[in-house]
Amino acid sequence: MGKSYPTVSEEYQKAVDKAKRKLRGLIAEKNCAPLMLRLAWHSAGTFDEGTKTGGPFGTMRFAGELGHGANNGLDIAVRLLEPIKEQFPILSYADFYQVIFL
Repeated sequence: MGKSYPTVSEEYQKAVDKAKRKLRGLIAEKNCAPLMLRLAWHSAGTFDEGTKTGGPFGTMRFAGELGHGANNGLDIAVRLLEPIKEQFPILSYADFYQVIFL
């Protein structure tokens, strides 16, 4: 028996695709690929294989996460992304930050 993955609505998938295009435009315009990749990586980097907990919950936008020394400077990425995220209320922050990887 193979893995079973959740399905998303067509509306959600369209929002992901459109957000991906907008993110690519922002990254090209601002020349900020390393910063955005770092945000996505740090957002997902809390996953613990042993306990199967953590992962990309979209909490990177909160002061508690941004205040951690390893996340220094990621507030810049969060500020750059917020105007785009506001255009896609259907997308969770967790998914939105991971769209950067797509």
